[in-house]
Amino acid sequence: MMLNLLKYLLLPPAIQALAVLFGLLLIWLGRRFVGGLFVLAAGLSLWLLGLPVVSYSLQQSLEHFPPVSLESVSSADVIVVLGGGRAFDGAEYGWPDAPSEQTISRLAYSAFLQRETGLPILLTGGRVYGEHYSEAELMQWLLNAGFDLNAEWVEDRSRNTYENAAYSAEILREAGLSQIVLVSQAWHLHRAVPVFEAQGLQVLPAPIQFTTPPPEGLVRWLPTAYYFRQSAQALHEWLGLFVYRTLNLY
Repeated sequence: MMLNLLKYLLLPPAIQALAVLFGLLLIWLGRRFVGGLFVLAAGLSLWLLGLPVVSYSLQQSLEHFPPVSLESVSSADVIVVLGGGRAFDGAEYGWPDAPSEQTISRLAYSAFLQRETGLPILLTGGRVYGEHYSEAELMQWLLNAGFDLNAEWVEDRSRNTYENAAYSAEILREAGLSQIVLVSQAWHLHRAVPVFEAQGLQVLPAPIQFTTPPPEGLVRWLPTAYYFRQSAQALHEWLGLFVYRTLNLY
């Protein structure tokens, strides 16, 4: 829990809010120039991260794997689908919670791959904040209700990408399987693939939702909330990569 809190404080927009508060404190203490620099830096970084050209560059820097071919998928043992968060209200389904938009995209692609190859599916995702239902359970519900499929395995203990890999590997070792197709967003697999490989698995990345260049003209220099969110997600991944490497998790 403490690591999660620290993560949020180090990422936008919390880091900018802290910089503004610190800058205002310095101004109040009479350090107007230095305090003004903190406030200016916070505002400038918010503007830059909202620019389509900046957001595109940040996301593209994480996309290291090309789209997967069906021929290569067919030679694997299992499709592993990473949980990507939840919506804390599944009213449209009549459920207490539901998979997030990112998770639904992963499920849709895994269903496509399963129908094309016949491979079994493993869903992985637990309870980050002690929720009643795990992410993997919600994913199983939607996989069944939306695609008339059921996963062979449901890993429901993991709280982050490293635990996704560790607990999934336990299940697969017991089943005698080691060659996996790993489904997630293109920007996420740069961090996820080496973590799964460190568990002794042979990983075929199956990325989805590649970033696309922003429109030409003035609009690419106008910041928006959508591109700010995409930039923040990319920075989250780079921070995760730094932490995982520092802790020797792969």
